[in-house]
Amino acid sequence: MGRGGQLKETDRETVSEKTGGVYTWEQVQSHTSKNDQWLVIDRKVYNITKWAKRHPGGFRVISHYAGEDASEPFSAFHPDPKFVQKFLKPLLIGELAETEPSQDRSKNATIMQDFKALRAQVKKQGLFDARPSFFLLHLGHILLLEVLAYLILLQWGTGWTLTLLCSVMLATAQAQAGWLQHDFGHLSVFKKSKWNHIVHKFVIGHLKGASANWWNHRHFQHHAKPNTFMKDPDIYMLDIFVLGKTQPVEYGMKKIKTMPYNHQHKYFFFVAPPLLIPVFYNFNIMKTMISRRDWVDLSWAMTFYLRYFYCYVPLYGVFGSIAFYLFIRFLESHWFVWMTQMSHLPMEIDHEKQQDWLTMQLQTTCNVEQSFFNDWLSGHLNFQIEHHLFPTMPRHNYYLAAPQVQQLCEKHGIPYQMKTMWQGLVDVVKCLKTSGDLWLDAYLHK
Repeated sequence: MGRGGQLKETDRETVSEKTGGVYTWEQVQSHTSKNDQWLVIDRKVYNITKWAKRHPGGFRVISHYAGEDASEPFSAFHPDPKFVQKFLKPLLIGELAETEPSQDRSKNATIMQDFKALRAQVKKQGLFDARPSFFLLHLGHILLLEVLAYLILLQWGTGWTLTLLCSVMLATAQAQAGWLQHDFGHLSVFKKSKWNHIVHKFVIGHLKGASANWWNHRHFQHHAKPNTFMKDPDIYMLDIFVLGKTQPVEYGMKKIKTMPYNHQHKYFFFVAPPLLIPVFYNFNIMKTMISRRDWVDLSWAMTFYLRYFYCYVPLYGVFGSIAFYLFIRFLESHWFVWMTQMSHLPMEIDHEKQQDWLTMQLQTTCNVEQSFFNDWLSGHLNFQIEHHLFPTMPRHNYYLAAPQVQQLCEKHGIPYQMKTMWQGLVDVVKCLKTSGDLWLDAYLHK
């Protein structure tokens, strides 16, 4: 086993069972298959092949970094690195050779070092410390909307006007509960991960009828490799849309015409906002819980449906309460789609580039101007840049970190995009039209 030299194929299995090996990046990068995965964290080399299946965040999110330096996402996702070390220790097989750089491929070492310093700085400033009162008040206004809507219908009847009013109130509660579960899912409220996980199951399960595990396995992939084909499930569009500047040309050259993509900016209004939550998410969540035999999450979700139908079947009947539920989800879906897509869809969408954390996140996310209303409407995800750079940071501190992030971006010449809310929404439609035009040109002429 040569130090820093080429490792023979026949020696790899033996080496993987031991610690103390010294490896080159070339050797690490050769272990990227499903049944053979290595990665690097702080110059230590780990064999994650077996562990990936047991990884709490899902096997895909950790596998996306096979053959790479995962130091930055490791720090970003784990608020208590010392606790995680006990899981890493058995996976350790060695370290990088002294002659090897700490960063892999063409990642910028200076940017990585400066971002590490920024992370330490904002942590020292207490920006990773949550204010419990903020989240308690947020939960309180969700519960208040739920109770008021029910009492209004119970007291004054189910006429069309009151039904519409209460639909808006309940859709608002659902949207805000969506932002709240997002906080607990990112472990950004309690210091102990255990309590975040417990409350997350309550909020997403009992208040929303969804699955914590489904959300975790899906959403962490998005954060690990945002807007990256085959790695970010949020841009997997089932061939209904083509996104970015690369995919449309590829589809056009292959003469793929599943949909009239040059009109996607028009049919988007009839497909994504109205159908994502009431149709796709509802079906996908239930299918995932049942197929994976996730009985704990399924039980939590059932408490939501039992509570909902217990309250509303006496008022609307079985079919009426189902229609009422779907209409609430229809309204919530519009809210969710526009708020989440305005910060990602107009940004760079492409194949894997193996960039450093700061560069990758800034190229795939943008911010929307701060105001009390914008913060509330988007669950503070108008600070999408800060959220992606520091996913475990409590959202009420994003605005304090933002000026420091901007300074670092200016230093390294990395664009930091800030838009108005209106511009963010308009850009969603514009980018779909641009991608559709690229597809049509490639389809007809290439």
